[in-house]
Amino acid sequence: MSKEEAGTATGEYVEDLKYDGPLSPEHRAYLIDRHGTDDLDPVPFMDDNDPLNWPKRKKVINLVLVAFHAMMAAFVSASIQCAFVDIAADLHVSVQRTSYLSSLVIAILGGAPLFWQPLSHVYGRRPIFLASLLLSAVANIGCAVSHSYASMAVCRALVGVSISPAASIGSGVVTETFFRKQRARYMGIWTIMVTLGVPLAPFIFGFVAMRVGYRWIYWILSMVNGMQLVLYFFLGPETRYIPSTTPTAKKSYLASLISFRQIDPTPLHPLDFVRPLFMVVRPCIAVPAAAYAMIHLWGSIMASILIPQIFPAKFSLNTQQIGLQQVGTIVGTVLGEQIGGYLSDVWMLRRSRRGNKFPEPEYRLWLSYIGHALTICGIVVFIVQIHNATTGRWNATPIVGAGIASAGNQIVTTVMITYAVDCYRPESASVGVFITFVRQLWCFIGPFWLPEMIKAGLGCSLGVSISLLVGVSVLPTILLQWRGRTWRPEVVSG
Repeated sequence: MSKEEAGTATGEYVEDLKYDGPLSPEHRAYLIDRHGTDDLDPVPFMDDNDPLNWPKRKKVINLVLVAFHAMMAAFVSASIQCAFVDIAADLHVSVQRTSYLSSLVIAILGGAPLFWQPLSHVYGRRPIFLASLLLSAVANIGCAVSHSYASMAVCRALVGVSISPAASIGSGVVTETFFRKQRARYMGIWTIMVTLGVPLAPFIFGFVAMRVGYRWIYWILSMVNGMQLVLYFFLGPETRYIPSTTPTAKKSYLASLISFRQIDPTPLHPLDFVRPLFMVVRPCIAVPAAAYAMIHLWGSIMASILIPQIFPAKFSLNTQQIGLQQVGTIVGTVLGEQIGGYLSDVWMLRRSRRGNKFPEPEYRLWLSYIGHALTICGIVVFIVQIHNATTGRWNATPIVGAGIASAGNQIVTTVMITYAVDCYRPESASVGVFITFVRQLWCFIGPFWLPEMIKAGLGCSLGVSISLLVGVSVLPTILLQWRGRTWRPEVVSG
C-alpha cells in the first residue's frame, strides 16, 4: 500500500508505511540472507536503502548520535541552573529572573518541534539535524558574548528552538530503523539520554562555573554542538524512507553525504505544523503522555529544582558540591532503564513464545506499575529525609530517595512512549512531538509553584500529599490497560 492510498483510505496523516504485501520468493530469500529470517515485524522492502535493512552497526551509530543530540536539548535547558547566582550578579538582575533563562528554554523545547517535525517529514531527518546543530552552536556563542539580560534571553530562546528536533522526532528514527521486538530496548537509549540531560548538566557544569566562570558553559556547549555537527555529517545517514521516491541505486559515500533533496513530494500544509496536537483525542497517546509528564515532573524535575534551592543552605554546599548531588538521579535513571528497556522487550518476547504471536501493546503496561511504585517511594524518602536531616551536616539519604524516584521515572518513560509508538507506529514522529509537548508544558509550569511548596515546609505530610498526587496517575493507566484495545487502531502492526 502506498502512503497516498493509506491516507485516502483512513483520512489521517500517515508519516511512513512498511511493506504489507505477500512475500515473493526473491523477497523472502533477500530477507533471510540479510537478517537470517523472514519473520520480521515490520517487514522491510527488498531494498538496501530501507533503514530496516541496514547493518546493526550502522543503525546503532546513528541512534547514538540522535540520542546524544536529544540529550543536549535537556542538557542545555539545565546547563545554567548551578550558576544562577553568578549570572544574576553579572547581569544585575534577581536570581528569580535569572531562572527564567532556563524556564524559557523548557517551554520552547515543547513547542519548537511542531515546526521541525513537518520539515523533517518532507525533507528528511538528516538535514534538519544538521541545521539544528549549526544554529545551536551559533546561538550558544551568542549567549557567551551577551552582556545584557535581554540579549542572553534572546540567544537562549534561539538555542531552544535550534536544539529541539532530536528530543521529539527521535521516536521516529527508532521506528524507522529497528524492528518491533527490539523497539523498547532502542527506544530506551533515546529516552534515557533525554532524561539524563537534566541531572548531567549541573553535575558537569558545577565544576565549570566554579573553576572558570559561567560563560564557559556556553562556550563548551557551542564546541560540543560543533563536534556533533561534524560527526553527524560523516556518520549520520538519512532514515526517512519512502519506497516510491527513494532510488534503489547505490550512491558513493561522498555523494550520500552531500545529497540533500525533498524526500516526500507531498506539499506542506499549514495544518501539518499543528497536526501532532490533534493526538490529544487519542486515548492511547494522550493517557501515556499525561502519566509520563506527571511522573517526570515529580520523579526527575523536582529533585533537580529542589536540590540547588535547598541544599546550599541546609548542608552548606558550594556550586561544585551541589552538582555532585545529581549522582543519585543519574545512577537511578540508568538502573531503571534496564527494566523499562531491555527487560521490557524480554517481557514481550516471552509472552509471544507462549502465545505464538506478539502480544498486544497493553501487555507492556504491566511494567509501568513498577515505575509508579518506585517513584512514589523515592519521593517520600527524598522529602522526608530532607526534613529530618540535621542542618549543616550533609546527609546522603535524600539522594538515595532521588535515585529511587529516578529509576521509577525512567521505567515509566520508556514503557509509556514505547506503548504509544506501538499503537501508532506509522505516526511515531508525531507521537514523540505530542508527548514532548505535554511533558515540557507540565515541566514549565511546575517550577513556578514548586518554590511555594518549599515555603510551605517539607515533611511527612508533604511527602504523602505528593505521593497521592503521583498515585492518581496510575488510575488512567489501569483504564488504558483495560480499554486500550478498543481505543487504538484495530490492527497494530510493526
